Amino acid sequence: MNCLALRYGDDILVIDAGMMFPDAELLGVDIVVPDFSYLQENKEHVRALILTHGHEDHIGGIPFLLSLMNIPIYGTAFTLALVERRLEEHQLEEDPDLAEVEPGERIEIGPFQIEFIHVTHSIVDAVAVAITTPLGVVIHTGDFKIDPTPTDNRPVDLHTLADYGKRGVLLLLSDSTNVDRQGYTESERAVRPRLEDCFRRAEGRLVISCFSSSIHRLQQILDLAADYGRRVAFIGRSMTSVTEIAHDLKLLEVPDSILLRPQDVMSTPASKVVAVVSGTQGEPMSAMSRVAVDNHKHLSLRPDDMVVISARIIPGNEKAIYRMIDHVSRRGSDVVYGSMNPPVHVSGHASVEELKLMLSLVRPKYFMPLHGEYRQLSKHASLAHSVLHHHLKGSFVMECGEVLEFDHTGARKSGTVSVGRVCIDSGSVDEVVEDIVIRDRRHLSEDGFVLPIIAINKQTGKSVTLPEIVSRGFVSLEDDPELMQNARQVVVKTLDSSTAEERSDWGVMQEKIRVDLRRFLSKQTSRRPLIMPVILEV
Repeated sequence: MNCLALRYGDDILVIDAGMMFPDAELLGVDIVVPDFSYLQENKEHVRALILTHGHEDHIGGIPFLLSLMNIPIYGTAFTLALVERRLEEHQLEEDPDLAEVEPGERIEIGPFQIEFIHVTHSIVDAVAVAITTPLGVVIHTGDFKIDPTPTDNRPVDLHTLADYGKRGVLLLLSDSTNVDRQGYTESERAVRPRLEDCFRRAEGRLVISCFSSSIHRLQQILDLAADYGRRVAFIGRSMTSVTEIAHDLKLLEVPDSILLRPQDVMSTPASKVVAVVSGTQGEPMSAMSRVAVDNHKHLSLRPDDMVVISARIIPGNEKAIYRMIDHVSRRGSDVVYGSMNPPVHVSGHASVEELKLMLSLVRPKYFMPLHGEYRQLSKHASLAHSVLHHHLKGSFVMECGEVLEFDHTGARKSGTVSVGRVCIDSGSVDEVVEDIVIRDRRHLSEDGFVLPIIAINKQTGKSVTLPEIVSRGFVSLEDDPELMQNARQVVVKTLDSSTAEERSDWGVMQEKIRVDLRRFLSKQTSRRPLIMPVILEV
């Protein structure tokens, strides 16, 4: 959920506004976005949103930020095209103010002078930003790697970064994702030999699943398809829309007559087809997941087909991905995935030697690692001290919500602001899911629920019949009829021991039944199901 606020006096710049997909604990939640409370409280001071690139963890929160305030958004052409696509899914009251910039361009917003610096990443049109403030220069790398041989022949603008380093940089904020990896991250071109091997070996259809935003990877697939006489079908909603955007912006060159409509895939000779399918992470309704279980309307796997998963396994998605690969294997198709040499996928993030190079070129006075778990941020801070020695005046490993303050005397941690996560359930009436709802969902998933149903005479306030007890996910009547029978007696006892005044107040009676029944069931089973008494007047 990358989102950073840079404030000078009464002017605030926001850099990126991402989202993340929920972990297993957030039951029923579709996405998680940052809590923008601080920005909302200071909305009259927020000048603009600056975007480094178009991955969902950097732009996914924009619709939710714009619903709170209408601010200008600056980004490169491809990044803004992806933002527009996301905004179309949300009906905002005001049209967004999208301002396109190019690498090398400089803009001025309040006291900030901003230069966009081209970097290489797993998505095209990625930039770092150098922000000149009255106190000094702040450089934010965004996500990057230093690819010396990118497929589009546009390497990182190291010259500009080094130039800032010579003039003096106050603070460097740098990507820490791959600080655990020694050496250099392989170039995007390193994938081509493995892909070419797959093209050569595939007897039937070649099905390649990769991230739809990996335009460099898609370009290599198109080029190889042209070399090997195959036609290419893009399958999956995100794959289709992103490739159309990239082609319109001339970031993706499509050879003549190479594209194949998805509905024509099965009627074209298998040896002449490449299907490029979205859904590398085994998302339940993604195109690749449906292909794997033979439930896709345009593509069905055959034993001679080869399936290539050209993407990394994002931590937390292992079970879903391996389940999908199992389904593909059941179809009899050959599956290529995981670590191998040459690789079928390379990372978009800098490894240790590239991180050292960035530190050496920029030579900041202060350093703050970004984008990673705490252990990675801490390791990156140590790396900065080993590279810059006495030149570095300080490094800061920051938790979400902590404030780093600068003045003419130096830098220090300076309190916190309110931050957190906002859980979005797109199927609910009010999309924002409160913590208490998630807690109840977790409670239900672990211990189930019990519904005592009591029919009470309206005039006398007494129970008409013995209470009924319904349970789900707890203990069934068949499993332990004695427990349920005793639970009914607990409810009867609670009713009988209550005063006439208490029995006339359903709210009081529901709470008394809930407390007594919870105590009984917890003692008998050591479990705490959700108890929801239902009182019926007859």
